[in-house]
Amino acid sequence: MSRSRTAILAALALVAGASGTALAVVPGDSGLAAVPCTVDYKVQNDWGSGFTTNVTVTNNSAPKSSWAVKWSYAGNQRVTNAWNAKVTQSGAAVTAANETYNGSLGTGASVSFGFQGTYSGGNAVPATFTLDGVTCNVDGGGPTDPGPTDPGPTGPGTPGNRVDNPYAGAKVYVNPEWAANAAAEPGGSRISNQPTGIWLDRIAAINGAGGKMGLRAHLDEALRQKGSGEMVVQLVIYNLPGRDCSALASNGELGPTEIDKYKTQYIDPIKAILADSKYASLRIVTTVEIDSLPNLVTNTGSRATATPQCDVMKANGNYQKGVGYALNKLGDVPNVYNYIDAGHHGWLGWDDNFAPSAAVMKEAATTEGATVGDVHGFITNTANYSALKENNFTVNDNAGGKSVRESKWVDWNRYVDELSYAQAFRNQLVTAGFNSGIGMLIDTSRNGWGGSARPAGPGPTTDVDAYVDGGRYDRRLNTGNWCNQAGAGLGERPKAAPAAGIDAYVWMKPPGESDGASSLIPNDEGKGFDRMCDPTYTGNPRNNHNMSGALPNAPLSGKWFSAQFQQLMQNAYPPLP
Repeated sequence: MSRSRTAILAALALVAGASGTALAVVPGDSGLAAVPCTVDYKVQNDWGSGFTTNVTVTNNSAPKSSWAVKWSYAGNQRVTNAWNAKVTQSGAAVTAANETYNGSLGTGASVSFGFQGTYSGGNAVPATFTLDGVTCNVDGGGPTDPGPTDPGPTGPGTPGNRVDNPYAGAKVYVNPEWAANAAAEPGGSRISNQPTGIWLDRIAAINGAGGKMGLRAHLDEALRQKGSGEMVVQLVIYNLPGRDCSALASNGELGPTEIDKYKTQYIDPIKAILADSKYASLRIVTTVEIDSLPNLVTNTGSRATATPQCDVMKANGNYQKGVGYALNKLGDVPNVYNYIDAGHHGWLGWDDNFAPSAAVMKEAATTEGATVGDVHGFITNTANYSALKENNFTVNDNAGGKSVRESKWVDWNRYVDELSYAQAFRNQLVTAGFNSGIGMLIDTSRNGWGGSARPAGPGPTTDVDAYVDGGRYDRRLNTGNWCNQAGAGLGERPKAAPAAGIDAYVWMKPPGESDGASSLIPNDEGKGFDRMCDPTYTGNPRNNHNMSGALPNAPLSGKWFSAQFQQLMQNAYPPLP
C-alpha cells in the first residue's frame, strides 16, 4: 500500500548581499539571480520495503549537451534499476546521468527519469540535489500528493474514457528508433511513419537496454506525439519463463521455473510505470506473451511435433500462471487493453488444435487472479507471415476431383488465410467463455506477398495441388516456416476496424527486425540458434520436413536486418508508391 510523502525543501542557492548577509534566492523574486535548476522528486509507489520514484529536472541555466544529477540518501535506500538515465550508487551517494537519446537539455527544458529501489526503516526524500555540481531547488511529493509538474485537468495525464475499440479515432505511436532505422534505408522513408510495436523482451528492456529507449521514454514520446487527440501505444509483453519452448531463436532470459522473477522483476515494474497517472490519457495496447500458450497444445505429449521443453512447461503450469498474472496486474490499469496472442491459421487451424487452444487460453485468463474481464481481445499472426486473404481459392473448393483441404499446402486445415481464421477463432473464444465483445488484431507487417511472384488468378483445376499452389499468395514452402521468410512483403498498412470482429490491422512486429540468426551468435539475451533460421535446414515435423525458407546472413532476433527490410518493401502488397 502506498504511503504519501510531501517535502518542499529550502535547499535554495545563497548569494551575498551588499551588507554581506546571505539571501535565499527565491524563484520569481525580482532583482535576484534565477534559480539554476529545479528538481521534482516524486515517490510514486511505496510498499514498505521498496518504492518507485520519478524525477524531473528543469535546467534554468545555459543549454547542456549532457547532464548528471546527484543526491545522497539519509537512510539505507538502494536503487535496483532505472529508466531514462544511467544510475549508479556508491554508499548513500547516487548519480543519474543522461542516456544517449536525452542528453540535450536546453534553457528552461526538463528531462524525466525514474527508478525502483529498496529500503528498510525510513524512506525520506533527499535534502539536496545538484545538476552538474550546481545545487537545485527541490520539490518532492508522494504518490497521493500532486507535484508542480503534474498535468492539470486538461493535461496529457487526464484519464480518457475506456472504449470498445482502442484504435477507433486514434493515432498510433510511431517508435522513433524504428522510424530512424527505416528512414536510413533507401526507399524506407515511404513507410518510416508507420506505427509498430514496442517489444519488452527482457527485464533490461523496461529501462532501456544497450542505449535504447526504455518504456517511460516511449510513453513520454507518445504523449508528445499525441497532441490533443487520442493515442494508442502498442507493447509486446514477451518474457515468460521457458519462453517459446519450441523455437530456440526466441528463447528468453528466464528459465522454466523462474515464475517469481517474471512476476516481481518484469510484470510488476511494467505495471508500476503504466499505472503512472501521467500516462492515463494514452490507450495502451498490450500483446500478451506470443508463441507460448499454443505450444501446450501442439508441441507436447505423444505428438510428433512435441519437444521436451514444451512438456516441461505443460507440467509446471508456468505459462498459464505467467499469462494470468500479467493479465491480472496490467488489467488493473484502466487505460490498458490486453490482447492475448492466438497463434495463426497455419498453427492452430486444424480441428485438434483449434478448440483445445481456446480452452488453454481460457485457463490462463482465469488463473493468478485474472478474469476474462481482463482480456480485451486477441491477436493473430504476430511476427508471422500468413496471408491475410487468399482470393484465388477457398477451403470449400474442389479441383481434380479433390477438396482443397486435401492439397499438400492446406493439409486438412479448416482455414486458408488469416482473416477467416481470426474471425472464426474469435467465435470459438466466445464459446470457450470469453466476453462476446472481444476484438481481434491481425499483424499484417510481413504478410503482403506481393511482387512479381504474386499470382494473378487461380491455378489449373485439373489437379488440386496445382490449383492451390498456382493461386496462393503465400509463397512459403510450408505454413510452419516462421523465420525470416524469403519472398515475403509488407502487408496491409495499419488501420482500425477493417473487417467484422477485427479491431485493427497492426504492425506489431517491426518490419526489418530479424526473427533469428542464420547461424550461432553468442549473446547475453538467452537467444539460441534455431535451425529453422538456417536456409540450409531440411526441416522437422513442425514444418512437415520442408526446407526452412529462411533468408541467409540474418542477425539475432530483434536486430536490424537490412536485406530483409529491402525485400519486404520490394514485395509489399498493397505495393508501395
